[in-house]
Amino acid sequence: MRYRKTEIWKSVDWFTILLYTLMVIAGWFSICGASYAFDDVSFFDPSGRPGMQLIWIATSVAIIFVILMLESDFFEIFAYLIYAAVLALLIVTIFVAPNIKGSHSWLVIGSLRFQPAELAKFATALAVAKFMGGYGFQLTTLKNFSWVLLLIFLPMICILLQRETGSALVYFAFFLMLYREGMSGYILLIGVCAVLFFVTGMKYADVFVGETALGQFIVACLIGLITMALVWIERKDRFALKLMAGATVTVFGIGYVVSLFQPVNFAWLSIGLVLLFVGYLLYLSFHHWVWHYVLIALFAIGSLGFLFSVDYVFNDILEPHQQVRIKVSLGLEDDPSGAGYNVNQSKIAIGSGGLTGKGFLNGTQTKLKYVPEQDTDFIFCTVGEEQGFVGAAGVLLLFGLFILRLITLAERQDNVFGRVYGYSVASIFFFHLAINVGMVTGLTPVIGIPLPFFSYGGSSLWGFTTLLFIFLRLDASRKER
Repeated sequence: MRYRKTEIWKSVDWFTILLYTLMVIAGWFSICGASYAFDDVSFFDPSGRPGMQLIWIATSVAIIFVILMLESDFFEIFAYLIYAAVLALLIVTIFVAPNIKGSHSWLVIGSLRFQPAELAKFATALAVAKFMGGYGFQLTTLKNFSWVLLLIFLPMICILLQRETGSALVYFAFFLMLYREGMSGYILLIGVCAVLFFVTGMKYADVFVGETALGQFIVACLIGLITMALVWIERKDRFALKLMAGATVTVFGIGYVVSLFQPVNFAWLSIGLVLLFVGYLLYLSFHHWVWHYVLIALFAIGSLGFLFSVDYVFNDILEPHQQVRIKVSLGLEDDPSGAGYNVNQSKIAIGSGGLTGKGFLNGTQTKLKYVPEQDTDFIFCTVGEEQGFVGAAGVLLLFGLFILRLITLAERQDNVFGRVYGYSVASIFFFHLAINVGMVTGLTPVIGIPLPFFSYGGSSLWGFTTLLFIFLRLDASRKER
């Protein structure tokens, strides 16, 4: 036993630990820059955010030590128990957490605040890895796939009930891992299409060219094109493809001729054309007894249904502040003093940094507190202002190396449990990085998720540290086995 405990320090991946250390240190300096006030030069006072972050870092080191000293089998044996405990904590949080900025996701104990949602990420990853690592597991069966989705969506629903939309959306990152483990790429295609159709339908919803609603027209045309592409990819049916393409040219040709004499709604023409495709695909399916045609038809009709549900989802399901953020992100509204204020100021801060930045503690936008949440969700703008393009690119490069290393470690695992957990970890970090940087630069709506190891907060740092080092402990156990 003593031999194993001393060997763990030789078998653990020190390159990943080095990257982790660099990011934590860079994150602390960024918090110093974001929290610095002209009349306060103490970064070690625990009453300030830099000092408090040092305490979180110190406690994270203790967490790392405990995780590495545990037996590697501990995490697989108790995966379901950990998941159930965290799920129960999430449910309790819904009812006992106070209202903080519209969210009921923080447990308050004296002067300390803790967010259980940060723990749910590694707990869910463990439970999913445990289930998928079972003997004879196949993701392609409907029963197994349904159980995996249930494990992923249960904590997501609890977090949504806490009104913490950003943290809930992170669970879609698990679909990247599922794709690696054999999930059909068409499920990812459906997700991409849903985003594309939603954005296009919303952006051009109120744009009309004559009688034609441009948003509906573009989306319906996209549905038709993707439907034809799927027919070719799945069946290589040249006759069906030529017939559908010919019908498209004929319908729009007749529509154009008619429009010369009276107004024509080309949106309805394109929708009717998609419905014609659906009828034809169903005929082919029953005629040739090929189920692929039915699935393609279901995709087309489901996409049309989604198109007509966009307005309902936007107006009746999303919260008013979420609606405004999406409109600002899509350029439908210009609200520089309201919903667009954060992103506007963040862009100014990043742009003012230039190539090499203004230097540590010399950022004017951050020092004068123009950017709200600049030491948490918008910490990346502090990097851009103080360290410039070079510093921001360096941070992105550091994260890129980190995520690629996690993928490499995941691929070398000798069991399904370790590989699934590793890919879950890499997917979660990638999702956080992409959405946070996109949010700060105005490429994605503001949904409020932290930048790993950079954003201020004990819950965030503890959650990401635990998520990472459980995987490093599993990876180190390869040599033990």
